[in-house]
Amino acid sequence: MLSPEEWGIVRLSLLVGGTAMLVTLPIAFVLAWLLARGRFPGRVLLDGIVHLPLVVPPVVTGWVLLLAFGPEGPIGRWLSEWFGVTVLFRWTGAAIAAAVMALPLVVRAIRLSIEAVDPRLEQAARTLGAGRARVFATITLPLCAPGLLAGLVLGFARSIGEFGATITFVSNVPGETATLPLAIYSALQRPGGEDMVWRLATVSVVLSLIALVASEWLARRMGRGLHVL
Repeated sequence: MLSPEEWGIVRLSLLVGGTAMLVTLPIAFVLAWLLARGRFPGRVLLDGIVHLPLVVPPVVTGWVLLLAFGPEGPIGRWLSEWFGVTVLFRWTGAAIAAAVMALPLVVRAIRLSIEAVDPRLEQAARTLGAGRARVFATITLPLCAPGLLAGLVLGFARSIGEFGATITFVSNVPGETATLPLAIYSALQRPGGEDMVWRLATVSVVLSLIALVASEWLARRMGRGLHVL
């Protein structure tokens, strides 16, 4: 059984991961649409920038976020002057770090689902008088919905497992930014923390496994649906 402290860590991790996905979804969909359907100069460069967090060290990503959202950073100064808020050492900062690290996975899953939609179905709907908005709402979105959900689930799993960018950006603050991986790291540094490590690691593995299985199931469902069409 988990202790009250450990339940708090799990709840914080779920909050950070869920918030990260809410932030990521609209951005990821727009980027995926541009990469899947767009034809414009710099498309390859945009693709590279989107996937950059997958290949650069997470510490570098966290450092860039610190520069951007710090007190003297362009975004951090704007948030402080206009809203009087800061994301440093806060769970909201951990959510931002998780969102940035999960973004490439979500974009890739959504992009593949958009590319799998047969454009001839959309063209047929337009020839029957449907407008662009209606075609998108009744044809494109339903067909790519399983891929979108798969990307969100996979991104959520990546979010709750984020470590390097988070600890660099918002540090390891118990009850505020200490999500599952950071709490496991802290427990490893304490004498007698092995039991806590085992419990939190088990929770992390179970949550990640559930997310991966759900993502694969949704992806297969999308494939079967498109095959039937």
